Amino acid sequence: MKAPRSRPPHFPGDQSHAEWRDHTLPYVIVAALIVLMVTLIVWLVDPAPPKTITMSAGPHDSSFFVAADQYKKILAHNGITLNVLESDGSVQNLRRLLDPKQHVDLALVQGGVADGLDTSSLMSLGSVFYIPVVVFYRGTGINELSELEGKRIAIGREGSGTRLLALKLLEANGIEPGGDTVLVPSDGLQAATQLVAGDVDAAILNGDSATRGLMLRLLRVPGISVMDFDEASAYTRRFPYLDEIDLPPGVLDLKRRIPPVTVHLISPTVELVARTNLHPAISDLLIEAAQEVHGMPGLLQHAGEFPSPVAHEYQISEDAQRYYKTGKSFLYRTLPFWLASIGDRTLVLLLPMAVLLFPAMRLIPALYRWRVRSRIYRYYGALIAIERGALADSSDAERKQLFAELDQIEASLNRLRMPLAYADAFYVLREHVGFVRGRLAAAHGSHP
Repeated sequence: MKAPRSRPPHFPGDQSHAEWRDHTLPYVIVAALIVLMVTLIVWLVDPAPPKTITMSAGPHDSSFFVAADQYKKILAHNGITLNVLESDGSVQNLRRLLDPKQHVDLALVQGGVADGLDTSSLMSLGSVFYIPVVVFYRGTGINELSELEGKRIAIGREGSGTRLLALKLLEANGIEPGGDTVLVPSDGLQAATQLVAGDVDAAILNGDSATRGLMLRLLRVPGISVMDFDEASAYTRRFPYLDEIDLPPGVLDLKRRIPPVTVHLISPTVELVARTNLHPAISDLLIEAAQEVHGMPGLLQHAGEFPSPVAHEYQISEDAQRYYKTGKSFLYRTLPFWLASIGDRTLVLLLPMAVLLFPAMRLIPALYRWRVRSRIYRYYGALIAIERGALADSSDAERKQLFAELDQIEASLNRLRMPLAYADAFYVLREHVGFVRGRLAAAHGSHP
């Protein structure tokens, strides 16, 4: 029993649609591939800057929180929302940054609180201001912390950066908790009040607790002195996160010449620390905000001294290094932030788009050739099937069906639009149609 012949192929009557598909399909395929690749590049390599970021600052009335609030106002001008979180200070700020579950992007962190912690997931955008260590004591003539051994010392509240730093400095001078020295957990105005009242013999003030007003008040109290760190250079070498700064004569009160002589101090710097995945555009905005907030001259710094690319405990980010060397890019200097962001990302995509475009231009002709040849091969598939039918034993009805299929092929070829570049293949196909018709007629000795 002969197997039934497969259903003959259908050739469309209107060949203009097929020609239109041959021309447009390669472009559609290539365009889709380029869009897909560009989307992947944008998503993986250069995502858009976030609209909202979160910063851990400090207590509500602290200089940390005040600075963060100023950042917030400046970033808002560029359409970026900065959520400012209150905290206990640098220690909690650093813990929040190191904990991904906290979703904190950046924070102000005092030097000296990162000992023993893995901070490889963090980077510094630069140092932004000093928070000096100022030691007030009852009496005169003390120039070394080791001379406070056996006394009562206010070293800062539990969990504060002041306390952590004070413990390190005292330990370096042989004073440790549990010894003869009484370490009192108080700072700021409370510590100053205890010192004046005689409840403590010395108070280590740091940062917000060492304000100009509080220092003036203490220096006007008879029997209260400020310690001159004669060994300041040694401290800065033992503790790389410390800097040596001076209070020149009269800087607190020119009329009364307070202090009367230069006072040498040591000071950690506060760094603007962020996670390593911070967007480069946001990094630029933050450094620009820091320049506006901290760039003015002050009691402890010269104009333009901060922000500084000198990082102490955290690796300075590449984006920050680039900003400190060259400033904002041309686009961000001349265009609004949102528009510059789009332009900057577009420039980043130009190279990969160019890399994709050249192979794509070569792919379009190949796809077009494949489309045109596939139409020709479709006719050859039908001819092969007819020729096989001509060689097989077939009834009159089957022979008539084969001739009808040949007629359909010729009619379709008469309507076929073929590019001139493939005219030779087209006419060879027509010759082969005649050849198969001759084989069919010769095999059965008749023509319907």
